[in-house]
Amino acid sequence: MLTRNCLSLLLWVLFDGGLLTPLHPQAQEILEARPRENVVPVPERRSSAQRVKRGWVWNQFFVLEEYMGSEPQYVGKLHSDLDKGVGSVKYTLSGDGAGTVFTIDETTGDIHAIRSLDREEKPFYTLRAQAVDVDTKKPLEPESEFIIKVQDINDNEPKFLDGPYVASVPEMSPVGAYVLQVKATDADDPTYGNSARVVYSILQGQPYFSIDPKTGVIRTALPNMDREVKEQYQVLIQAKDMGGQLGGLAGTTTVNITLTDVNDNPPRFPKSIFHLKVPETSHVGSAIGRIRAVDPDFGKNAEIEYNIVPGDGGNLFDITTDEYTQEGVIKLKKPLDFETKKAYTFKVEASNLHLDHRFHSVGPFKDTATVKINVLDMDEPPVFSKPVYTMEVYEDTPVGTIIGAVTAQDLDAGSSSVRYFMDWKNDVDSYFTIDATEGTIATNELLDRESTAQYNLSIIASKVSNPLLTSKVNVIINVLDVNEFPPEISVPYETSVCENAKAGQVIQTITAADKDLSPAGQRFSFKLSSEASNKPNFTVHDYRNNTAGIETRRNGYSRRQQELYFLPIVIEDSSYPVQSSTNTLTIRVCRCDSDGTIQSCNVEAIFLPVGLSTGALIAILLCIVILLVIVVLYVALRRQKKKDTLMTSKEDIRDNVIHYDDEGGGEEDTQAFDIGALRNPKVIEDNKIRRDIKPDTLRFTRHRPPAEDNTDIRDFINQRLQENDVDPSAPPYDSLATYAYEGNGSVAESLSSIDSLTTEADQDYDYLSDWGPRFKILADMFGEESYNPDKVT
Repeated sequence: MLTRNCLSLLLWVLFDGGLLTPLHPQAQEILEARPRENVVPVPERRSSAQRVKRGWVWNQFFVLEEYMGSEPQYVGKLHSDLDKGVGSVKYTLSGDGAGTVFTIDETTGDIHAIRSLDREEKPFYTLRAQAVDVDTKKPLEPESEFIIKVQDINDNEPKFLDGPYVASVPEMSPVGAYVLQVKATDADDPTYGNSARVVYSILQGQPYFSIDPKTGVIRTALPNMDREVKEQYQVLIQAKDMGGQLGGLAGTTTVNITLTDVNDNPPRFPKSIFHLKVPETSHVGSAIGRIRAVDPDFGKNAEIEYNIVPGDGGNLFDITTDEYTQEGVIKLKKPLDFETKKAYTFKVEASNLHLDHRFHSVGPFKDTATVKINVLDMDEPPVFSKPVYTMEVYEDTPVGTIIGAVTAQDLDAGSSSVRYFMDWKNDVDSYFTIDATEGTIATNELLDRESTAQYNLSIIASKVSNPLLTSKVNVIINVLDVNEFPPEISVPYETSVCENAKAGQVIQTITAADKDLSPAGQRFSFKLSSEASNKPNFTVHDYRNNTAGIETRRNGYSRRQQELYFLPIVIEDSSYPVQSSTNTLTIRVCRCDSDGTIQSCNVEAIFLPVGLSTGALIAILLCIVILLVIVVLYVALRRQKKKDTLMTSKEDIRDNVIHYDDEGGGEEDTQAFDIGALRNPKVIEDNKIRRDIKPDTLRFTRHRPPAEDNTDIRDFINQRLQENDVDPSAPPYDSLATYAYEGNGSVAESLSSIDSLTTEADQDYDYLSDWGPRFKILADMFGEESYNPDKVT
């Protein structure tokens, strides 16, 4: 059989006259019947319309895969027309697998495969063949390329690359409901034979599911499969090649199919009556019992809603659903009392939240059960008559005043006495006391509403028979106000008025505040104090709604004249006793624009030019100061220069000697010395009135001996006067008496104390009293003191 397969897979060379020598004559016939290929012109000259054939050509060869024979597998034979069979032609082979996979007989041209091939590893090989002259080593024909294809055999089974599979389908689905599609892959050649044609079948999972043999689609095969009966299914799928024929290779996979839940089951109570026992001391809102309805569905399809059917006791209880256990939790809505009622009966209904309309025909998806509750008698604590007590007391009430009482009772069959005491929480509770037997509450300290306006006390009542049973109640005590504080003006305490304000203009609206707790309808009145009523600056207009307006009483205000006004305002309340206070409102005068917008209220802004900031004004003042300093330094330098010229004159060394020719009469004596010589002669001739000194009507005359005529001094003085008169930068020295020098020609002789032999006793200071009040002290010192030579040291 192997030999027959090899012969059927041979590829031979197409050539006119038979270039490929086949093993069997029928192969030659097949080759000659096919169209000839690779025909090229020969080098000889022929007609252009004539076709020529090459020396040797061949088609592709085939080789069987997975060959297991002991001998190399024969592939085919190469032959050239130039090969005369005498061994002069040598055949060579190159390309894919040449020498390693395929070999060629250099003399005969036979090609063999020397190892087993796998089509799935490499489906074909491309090689090149050439005929070479043995002697010359030159090619007899051009090199030609050919292909050796590996012929497929069925050596690969189908494989499920995505297996195992997991799928789901809703329960109660009809027959033929889609579940999943599986796919198997065969590595064999799908274009050759049936090696890759796969057929699917179910080996395990019938009769619940079926599969399409060609497409691999899995569908349900039974109707109404119930998840509550069986939820998981494992299906074994087989894929077989060769179209499922005998001898084909097969592969398998598993498909795990889960039936998903649908709401096809109503909830059901396991019993029709539930009995519960509840103590009468149970707190409102607490859970007193649980009941449960069973639903075999899963997830949201098993969610149950519980409701109490209206009837006996339904208003005392409530029921909710525990979302984790789906149980009905019964809770207490109102307190129970064994002495009032000992048992309650009501019905509870359980129903599904999420219904499926496909199963409405099955019946109602709800169930009903009866709940019976028996109330248990318990020893209860005392019960207060009110849940909260509210009391009122005036502040400053005397200590010991009773302001109210609380009452508690024991409602049990064997009634017991009740004792009261206060639950001490903080020091504030010490302001009150409670009577342990009567429950009356009294003040223990003086109360001040402004410190604490409300007190919150906790009173505890206990049974005498069982002190451990206690109950608690809150007592709210409101401290009522007594009018003890006067009202005060609310902020602001300072306002402003524009300089250009008009009379009757409201510059501020004020309100009042009272530290006391103002009762409803509390009224405040506003007015000026008596001392401010007569002033023409401002007034107060009471609006009778607990507000008042500050109005101007004249046109215009000046900051230069008065910057601040203090307005005393009297405010009274309407409580009893009436309280009043005087509050001072400060009013500042400000500069405003024409619209009344305040521009500046600062004091320094009075002197600022409009449009200049403080920084700009400081800069301007600094520049002015610098200029003044420069001018003063310049004048001082000029004067120093002239003084140096006078003192350093070489013509007259007497310039620095000051001669006192006469003694002046003091500040009041302006005629004691004739300074006419120091003045400009032209001014003397004009006889103009002096403007540098203030004339005085009271003149003290004093006889002065005439001075001797000194021509040098007069000339020197006149020269200096002329120089100063024509100098525009010289200061006015007209009022300065300048003396030249002290000489021997003076009638009064020397006024200097140097070398003077005359003592103070020889001096007569009585004339000082004639010089006026400014010399009174000096005249008293020298006129009354007598000379004592013993005091001279």
